[in-house]
Amino acid sequence: MSMAEFLQQLDDQRFSKDEQKWFPKWLAGYAQHHQLNQNHLPIRTPLVLSFLRSLRDANIPPWRRLQAAQALSSYQRHVLAKQDVNFQPFINKLTQLSRLDDHREFESDHHVPSTPPTNHPNTPPPHTIVVPGEGHPGLINQKQPQVIQQMTRTLRMLHHPKSTEVAYLGWIRRFIRHLDDENLQRYGEPEIGEFLTDLAVTQHVTAGTQNQALAACLFLYQKVLGRDLRFIHTIRAKSSQYRPVVLTKREVNEILSRLTGRNRMMFLLMYGSGLRHRECRSLRCKDICFESGQIVVRNGKGMKDRITVLAECITGELKHQLQAVRYLHQDDLHHGFGRVYLPFALARKYPNANRDIGWQYIFPSRQLSKDPRSGVIRRHHVHEATFARAFKRAVSNTEITKPAVPHTLRHSFATHLLEDGADIRTVQELLGHKDVQTTMIYTHVMNRPGIAVISPSDRLTNPNEDPEK
Repeated sequence: MSMAEFLQQLDDQRFSKDEQKWFPKWLAGYAQHHQLNQNHLPIRTPLVLSFLRSLRDANIPPWRRLQAAQALSSYQRHVLAKQDVNFQPFINKLTQLSRLDDHREFESDHHVPSTPPTNHPNTPPPHTIVVPGEGHPGLINQKQPQVIQQMTRTLRMLHHPKSTEVAYLGWIRRFIRHLDDENLQRYGEPEIGEFLTDLAVTQHVTAGTQNQALAACLFLYQKVLGRDLRFIHTIRAKSSQYRPVVLTKREVNEILSRLTGRNRMMFLLMYGSGLRHRECRSLRCKDICFESGQIVVRNGKGMKDRITVLAECITGELKHQLQAVRYLHQDDLHHGFGRVYLPFALARKYPNANRDIGWQYIFPSRQLSKDPRSGVIRRHHVHEATFARAFKRAVSNTEITKPAVPHTLRHSFATHLLEDGADIRTVQELLGHKDVQTTMIYTHVMNRPGIAVISPSDRLTNPNEDPEK
């Protein structure tokens, strides 16, 4: 049988759709790796080992390397009609590796690679994917104090985002330095109170910062150490009357005119839909509904979902962006990647969902990276500093002196909606605020009849004239 006849036979019912799609690609990859003629591929043990090891070194996951071995085995059996290479040891080892979690995958650098599970009768059943760091402890730095390791493990098991993990662990490290003791089990309410008082009196933190430190301590003692804390006596940091920085509509246009491409789209989404910076970065393809003009914001602040408006002016650019994401995802799949992070251990419940286009990030990173929590190499969303730097650069090229940051766009969204007559309850829902009092802070800049006043200075007459006339 020739190579062409073999490729034609892939349409046979004996081969699954995955095998029909990927077997030709693995054979082409084998030929390219060894610079061979694709019409006649020699199958020898050293060549097979070299190819599989190259896939391993490229961090191709075991389930995909398994498929590569099966492709070569089928080619040897059907085209060459030989059994020179015994593929069973490769298939057995790769099947075993494919059932391990991703952390074990990356530590098994002395094994050969693998490929995806298929529906072929002789193929092992699909394995359950267990991804460390997604409802699992993942990689824990053993050099950290024991209490930090315990807290890291608990935060990840309870699905807290990485930003919360970083903030809480930072406060516990400061608490350890304050006590000069890593054994926090022996301390309690008095020491926490002294720590919080020191933050307010000596370090002059704001009330919000002090509350975050308190939340970290409460999490440690209640969720990690299993202790119920009673009243904590502390000097509270002075609360300030917070007034958000808001851009005028002219200033919004001025900054927008200095942004292009992806940064311009992110700007329009944050300003046009009231998204937080993190919510914008982590948008998935499935979260956009062009027909209804809505965006579904998943796992917002407080792990809450909400629906907000999608601006019509950005739909064209977004559709082009989604098409670009699709091309990039297909290329990742072709090179053995394409598995995106899924929250709440969904990768275990839906093993193939992380390869679906709907779960891919709308604003993916330009390069693959290693997840610090799980050790998995994949394509994450764009880094938080990317848009922040572009936004800062755009503001600096204007005459705007306000301390504007990406979150300022969310403040401007709410304020401009209220100025244009939107109901405050509607704005509350679009922002995802639990309490309408939080939304009320945006009414301070509203310029409506009955609210606006005229400065006494503007009522002054000419100094040479009699003001009583």
